[in-house]
Amino acid sequence: MSDELSTSEPQITNHGWSVAFAGMGVNLALGILYTWSVISKGIPEQWGWNESDKSWPYSVACLVFCIIMVPAGRLQDKYGPRLVAATGGLLVGLGFILAAMTTSLWGFVLAFGVLAGAGIGFGYASATPPAVKWFPAAKTGMVAGIVVSGFGLASVYAAPLAKWLMVQFGFKTMLLTLGIAFLAIITGVKPIVMMLWNGLASILKAPPEGYVPPKTVKKKLVIVHDAENKSPLEMMRTVQFYMIWFMYACGAGAGLMIIAKLAAIADLQAGISLGFILVAVLALGNGGGRILAGILSDKIGRKATMFICFVSQAAFIFLLSRADGANVLGTGPVMALLSALIGANYGANLALFPSITKDYYGAKNFGVNYGLVFTAWGVGGFMLAKLAGMMYVKYETFNVAYYGASAMLILAAVMIFAVRPPKHLAEANAK
Repeated sequence: MSDELSTSEPQITNHGWSVAFAGMGVNLALGILYTWSVISKGIPEQWGWNESDKSWPYSVACLVFCIIMVPAGRLQDKYGPRLVAATGGLLVGLGFILAAMTTSLWGFVLAFGVLAGAGIGFGYASATPPAVKWFPAAKTGMVAGIVVSGFGLASVYAAPLAKWLMVQFGFKTMLLTLGIAFLAIITGVKPIVMMLWNGLASILKAPPEGYVPPKTVKKKLVIVHDAENKSPLEMMRTVQFYMIWFMYACGAGAGLMIIAKLAAIADLQAGISLGFILVAVLALGNGGGRILAGILSDKIGRKATMFICFVSQAAFIFLLSRADGANVLGTGPVMALLSALIGANYGANLALFPSITKDYYGAKNFGVNYGLVFTAWGVGGFMLAKLAGMMYVKYETFNVAYYGASAMLILAAVMIFAVRPPKHLAEANAK
């Protein structure tokens, strides 16, 4: 087995960066999911929803998102990213438009949770795989971080935009406006003033079969041959898959719990009325953390970076449990700092886990393989977001949820020491 890869054939144009930034753009639209805490606070009081009720559309969206990632990843691997991304934009747009037409909790769950959640899954599944395939393994973390940073950064514009639209035009008009915008930006429209716009989905493309990225270098874990590109069933026969899945559920679930309730936390716990600002600050940390963690993991390794992020996140969430209007932790500047740091550590998961999936199981089936790993994101988010809402209704505090999330993060950090490369990689490196 050779440790060196040949350079790409000269006649193949490398579209890596255009695909990476198009994927980032798709994620900038899909990241509206992270603005749920702002959207949910705008739900009219006359609808009679409590905090537990308000958790349902977001929790279901997270769950549907992660489930759809599996078939969407398979479709992306088989048919390419363009059709899958366009389908995602269509479903998200329709979901928001239908949500604007109902006042029923379960109608909202169907529109936002199921339709928009499915659309987010289709779009997200089509963004990262084609981008990382254009680049050598040494840049996997960085490229994955750049692409998924769009999802994290979305709330920087979406949180204040949603708040402004609600204040100026009302809750339903806000949903309708965002739905139409998603249809236009992702799927593409061609009115007279936009004759050249076909949508971000049209830019996404995977490299041709057999393409080898240029400027590849020796790596400790080399993944170059089809024999090392594991199928979903082969991946699921390795114990590493289940360890990675559990760690992802812990890391992502803890962050999603805070994202789902941050505006309510700011208001109910710290007495800060401008919770949408904290959501935007968290989004900056979320997006930046993805890029930084991706780059750092290329330098010091995925496992070391994960350990740092898990332990740090446990500490920050514990500090958040101490924050209230009676101490310095509950002041606006400190809450903003905590929000940014929690966002950064959460965002790191979205760069680290796709990278380690590609490292361990190869690029050929990356879409569906990462879709299976990504189910951990949805399960963790669903369970912990619901836990936060239910515990607040029962105890009038989020502390039980904070302590549970911190304990899970510490457990994930300890588990990292038991994770080893799959057998096929160990054998390859021994040759």
